[in-house]
Amino acid sequence: MMKKSQEAIGTATGQDPAVDGFDGSEVGIKKRSRVPGVMITQYVETIPEGQNHPDFTRKPIALTIQEGKFAFFKAIVNGEPKPTVTWSRNNGDVSDPARYQTKYDPVTDEHTFEMVNVSPDQADTYKCFAVNEHGRAVVTVVLNIIEVGFNKNKAKPAGAAPVENFSTVLKRKSKVRPKKEAVERKEGEIDPKFWELLLSADKKDYEGICTEFGITDFRWMLKKLNEMKKERKEEQAEFVKSISNLKPIEVAGDGTASLEIDLDLIEPSSRIFLYKDGQMVPYTKELGDKMKHTLNLTGKKYIFSIKDLMPDDAGLYQIDVEGVNVFSTEFKIPPIEFLVKIQEVTATERQDAVFEAVLSNPFSKILWFGKNQPLEMGDKYDIEVSEDKLIHRLVVKDCMVVDKGIYSAWAGIKSCNAWLLVEPDKDAKKGKPAERKTTRAGGSGANLAQIAQQQQEKLVKVREEITEIKAAKVKEAVEAAVTAAAEPPPVEAVPVTVETGIKSGLGDIYALRDKQTEFIVNTLTVCDGTWFKDGEQLTAKSRGYRISQDGLCHKLTVLKCGDDDTAMYSFVAGEHSTKGKLTVGDVPVFDPDDLHKFSRPVIIRVGQNAAFKMPYPPQDGLVVRWFKDGVELKDGAGSKIMKESNHSRLLLRDCLRSDTSGITIQLQNPFGAVEAKSNLIVLDRPGPPDGPVELVETTSSLIEIAWKPPTDDGGSAVTNYIIERQQAGQGPWAVQGDVSADKTAYRDRNVAHGKRYNYRIFAQNPQGQSDALETTDSIMAGVLILSGPPGAPTVVSASKTCITLTWTPPENDRGVPIIGYQLEKRKKDTHSWVVLNPLNEPIEALSYAVKDVTEGAEYEFRVAAINESGAGDPSPPSAMVCAKNPNMRPRFKDPEDFIVVRAGNSVRVKVNYEGEPPPEITWLRDNEKISPWVNVVNTEGTSTLVIPSSKRSDSAIYTIIAKNSVGDAMFDVEVRVTDQPKSPGPVAIEQTVQGRVLLSWSPSPDEELDDRLYYVVAEHESGTRVWKNIADRLFSHAYTAVNIQPGREYHFRVFAKNDMGLSDPSDSPTWGVNGDRVPLAPNGCGSMEVNFERPPSILVPLKVHCPPKGYQLYMTCAVRGRPTPSVAWFLNDVCINSDDHYYITNAFGVCSLYILRVGSQDGGEYKIVAENPLGHAQCTTKLVVKE
Repeated sequence: MMKKSQEAIGTATGQDPAVDGFDGSEVGIKKRSRVPGVMITQYVETIPEGQNHPDFTRKPIALTIQEGKFAFFKAIVNGEPKPTVTWSRNNGDVSDPARYQTKYDPVTDEHTFEMVNVSPDQADTYKCFAVNEHGRAVVTVVLNIIEVGFNKNKAKPAGAAPVENFSTVLKRKSKVRPKKEAVERKEGEIDPKFWELLLSADKKDYEGICTEFGITDFRWMLKKLNEMKKERKEEQAEFVKSISNLKPIEVAGDGTASLEIDLDLIEPSSRIFLYKDGQMVPYTKELGDKMKHTLNLTGKKYIFSIKDLMPDDAGLYQIDVEGVNVFSTEFKIPPIEFLVKIQEVTATERQDAVFEAVLSNPFSKILWFGKNQPLEMGDKYDIEVSEDKLIHRLVVKDCMVVDKGIYSAWAGIKSCNAWLLVEPDKDAKKGKPAERKTTRAGGSGANLAQIAQQQQEKLVKVREEITEIKAAKVKEAVEAAVTAAAEPPPVEAVPVTVETGIKSGLGDIYALRDKQTEFIVNTLTVCDGTWFKDGEQLTAKSRGYRISQDGLCHKLTVLKCGDDDTAMYSFVAGEHSTKGKLTVGDVPVFDPDDLHKFSRPVIIRVGQNAAFKMPYPPQDGLVVRWFKDGVELKDGAGSKIMKESNHSRLLLRDCLRSDTSGITIQLQNPFGAVEAKSNLIVLDRPGPPDGPVELVETTSSLIEIAWKPPTDDGGSAVTNYIIERQQAGQGPWAVQGDVSADKTAYRDRNVAHGKRYNYRIFAQNPQGQSDALETTDSIMAGVLILSGPPGAPTVVSASKTCITLTWTPPENDRGVPIIGYQLEKRKKDTHSWVVLNPLNEPIEALSYAVKDVTEGAEYEFRVAAINESGAGDPSPPSAMVCAKNPNMRPRFKDPEDFIVVRAGNSVRVKVNYEGEPPPEITWLRDNEKISPWVNVVNTEGTSTLVIPSSKRSDSAIYTIIAKNSVGDAMFDVEVRVTDQPKSPGPVAIEQTVQGRVLLSWSPSPDEELDDRLYYVVAEHESGTRVWKNIADRLFSHAYTAVNIQPGREYHFRVFAKNDMGLSDPSDSPTWGVNGDRVPLAPNGCGSMEVNFERPPSILVPLKVHCPPKGYQLYMTCAVRGRPTPSVAWFLNDVCINSDDHYYITNAFGVCSLYILRVGSQDGGEYKIVAENPLGHAQCTTKLVVKE
C-alpha cells in the first residue's frame, strides 16, 4: 500500500491564498493526477462517496505568439462539487478586464482565459487553479511573446528592465513582406520572391523558376545570385553552423504537407520563425495536431507540418533563424478535382489489381499511397498516365494477402481512397503455391476514355472563352485610351450625402429549445423600424416576443424558443431591410442505457481488434467524430469508421500496447455537441524490469542483486520475477530463482569464489513474460585475486611459419588455481602487444606453437597466468626471435621409387623435398640429361617431371638431385612404360611319365621389350569345369603339370603378365581320353551323330564412328562359328593385326579394336574377316575423323 506524504502548503509568487480559499496553514495530502504537470492537494483525509477533489481533464498548453495577436488558454476540469476556476500570473495581476477575460462554455465544459492584442509585458508564467471543498488542483503554463520591430523612443512600462542587447529584437532581413506592408514595385523590377526561391533551390530547378518569373538573362541572373548567396552565408554564419538536406514542401499520405531542413545551430536556444508570403505563422512544438502549423524536432532535423490543407495554404514558406532566412520553398496547389474516384477492388491471390481515377485538369503525376506508404514504379507497382494526363492508373502486380489494405490517390490537396481485398485462390492445389494470373481485377467500371474526352472538350471551350474575354478587355482598354486622349475629362461636382440605411444586419441563428435568443440590427441613423415573422408584422404586444430600441440598436428578443418560433425574421427601416432565419432545436443526446454500456472499457490482447459501437437517434445535419486521447481519428491507417443514420462503429485493427487510450465519440449539430467516453485497454506482457541491475552485496559465497519494477506492466499487475544466471564465458543460461512481485531483489548463494556470473531478470504477468533486463558486466563472487607472473618464454624452435615456445608456471599463484595461460606477441620496432588467445580460450599446456607469424619478421613473447579472476601479471619478455627456417641439408619426403605407366599416357613423377636455403633441382635420365620434350615443373617444396605422351622407350631410371649451400641429396625413380602384353605362342603338350604332362609354348612378342614379363598357367578338368591357376611368375617357356588323372579331359591356358595385367590366353589342345568308357545301348534304335560344326557368321556388325581428332575409339562386333574362326582386321584392305598402334582383342567371339588417340591417318574403311575350315564371314564400316 502506498503511503501518502503530508506537508504544509505554501503560497507561490503571484498566488493569492484568499482566491484559492486556502490559508496556507492547513495540512494537505499530495495526490497524483493522470495529467502530467498537474499538482493536486487534498484538504481532507476522507472524501464522501460520490464526491472527489478537483483535477484537470485537459490542461492549458504553452503558447508562443506574435505581438499584437489574440492569445488564449483553455482548460477542462472535473470534481464534485463543481470546482471554481481562477487564473493568475507570477509577475503581475490579471484583474484588468480590458486585457484579461475569463470565460466558461457550459456546452464544451471549457474554461478560457483570453488576452486580446497581447503585448511583450504579458509574457509570463500563468497559473490555473481549480478549487472545491475537498482540495485544489494547480497547473502552470508559459506564454512567450515574439516582438516585432523596435522603437528607441517607445516608452517602457513601469518596472520594465531596459533592453541592453538590441540584436535580440527581431529585424527580418528578407525582402518578402506581407501584402499590407509590400511596397509597390516599379516597372521592370523583379519580385523578391524570385531571389528567395533561387537561394534555396537546386541548380536543376533554376530554369523553371526563371521561366515562371520571365527572366531570360541567365548570365546576369547567375552573377547576381552568387553575390546574394555570399551575402546570405555571411548572415547565416552568425547563427548557424551548417545547413543541409533541404526538402521542399510535399503532401503526405495522411493529408498533411511538410517541409524539412537539417540545421546545426550555434546556439540551440536561437529562435526559429515560420513565414507564409512574408506573414509570420504561429506554430507550437507542444500542441501537436491541435494547431494547423506544428514543428517536430528530431536531432538536427526540423520538420514543419501543415494539416487540414486548404487552397489558401498555397504560397511562399520561409524559415528564419533570428531574422535571417535559411530556407524558402513555394507550395503550389493545383485547381484539381476527382471526376472519377478510385473504387474498392477485390482480387484473387496472384492476380493484378487496378485502381483508376479521372481528374478535372491535366496533371503530370499524382501521388499514390498504399497503407500510408508512398508507392513508386517498380517490380511491384505500375503507375500509368494517359496522353491527355487526365486518366491515372495504379496496378498492384501479383497480389498477395499482405497487399490487403487502403490505397489512396492525391492530386494537390484533393484525395480519394479505396480498399484492396485479396482472397485466396480456391483453384490452387493443396500444399502448392497458387499460379500467377494473367487477368486483372478492379477498375472504375466506367468509360474513362469517354469521360476524359468530354472533360478535355470542356477545358478547350473554357480556354477559348477566356481568350475571347481577354481580347475584348484589351479592345475596350484601347478604345478608352483613345477616347481619353481626344476629350478632356469633365469636372464633376462632389455631392454632399447623408448616410442612411442599415450598418449591420441580421444573420441565421440556431437557438436551443426553451432558451432565450435575440436578433440585433444596427442602423446608420436613428430611425424607426418594423419587425416581421414570415411576412407577418410583430408588435410590442406579440406574445413571446420583446421589441426594444436603444439609439441605433434595434433588438427583437424571443423569450422562450419553441418549434413555432422557427421562421424567417426580417427588419425594415424605410427603404432598407435585412433578413435572418431562426432555427430551434436541441443538442444531440444519448440514450442513458447506451451511454452506460459504451462507458465500459474494452479490454483486448495485443494483436487483436477493438470494436466500439454507439447508437443515437437519427437526425439531419448530425456530424459524428471519433477521438483517441483527444486526437480525432480518420478512416484508414489501422482504423475503420462506419457511420449510419442511427449508429456509428469504430474498429481499431491489430492493436498494440501503446493503443491503450481513452476513446470518445462526439455528436455535433448546429445547436451544440455531446460526447460519450470509453476506454481501450490493450493487455500485453510487461516491459522489462527497470534497470540497471544494482549489485547490493558480493562475497565469496553470496551475490545479491536488485532492480526496479517495469515502467509498463502490460495492463495487468506483475505476478513474479524470474532470475536466470550464466557463468561468464560459458554458454547456457539456467533458471536460478523465482521471486514474488513485491520483491525486487535476489540473493544467489550458489556461487564459487572468484568466478564471474551474468544475471538476467524477467517480469511475468498473466499475459506472458517480458524481455530480459541483463547485467551490463559480469559480477564476481568475492574479491579479484590475480596470479603472479610466469617465467619468461623460451624459444624451442623457429621456422618461417611457426615459432614454438615453452615457459615455467608462476612461483606464486596467490592461492587460486591456474586454469591456463594467455600468450602475447610484439613485433620488433612496435610498441603494442597482440593477444594470441582470448581469456575464454586459455592455453592449458606450458608450451605453444605460434603460427601467426610473418616470414622474416622478428618477435618477442610474454605470457600471463589465468585463474578464475582473470589474467595475472605478464612475464618478462622472451628473447627476440626471427621467423625463418634453420639451414638444413636437402632431403626428400616419402618419394616413390617405382612408377608404371601405360604407353600413350602421360608420365608424372612428383617428388617433395625440403631444405634451407631452397635447393637447386636437377633431373637426369640414366645419369644423362633429360630430353628437351620432357618438362620439369618446380614449385616451393615440390618438383614434378612430366612426359606428355609416353612410349616404351621412355622407360628408364630418372634421378633427382637437390643441392644447396649446406649439402646435396639425390634419389632414383624407376619409370616403366609398358602396355598390356600379347599372348604367348601355341601351347604343346607332351607326357613324360604317368600322371605328369609337360606344357611348352612359344614366348610372347613383348618378352624382348619387357624384362618384368612372366607367365601364368591355368587348367580345368572335365570333372570341375572351373579354371584355376596352377603356376604363376614363370620366366621359362615350359611347365610340368602333375596329378593328371586318367579317364579325364584336361584343358590348359597360358597367359603373359606384366605390370599392366594379363594378356589374352593361349589355349592348349585337349589332353586325356576316357578309353574305358562303356557305350550306351541304342534301345533298339539306330544311333545318330550330332554335328555342332558351322561356318563363321557375324552376330553383331560394326557401327559407323565419327570421333574428333585426339579422342579415344572403341570398335566392336560379335562373331560365331565352330571350329572357332580366326579373326583378322583390315584398314583399307591392309591387315593391321600386328600393328602396335591398335589394341585388338577377341573374348569368346566378342572382337574389339581400341585406338588410344585417333588421328587423321586412322580414317578409312575397316573390315573384319572371320574364317574357319567351313567358310568365312566379313563385316565393314567407315571411320570419319573430325578435325
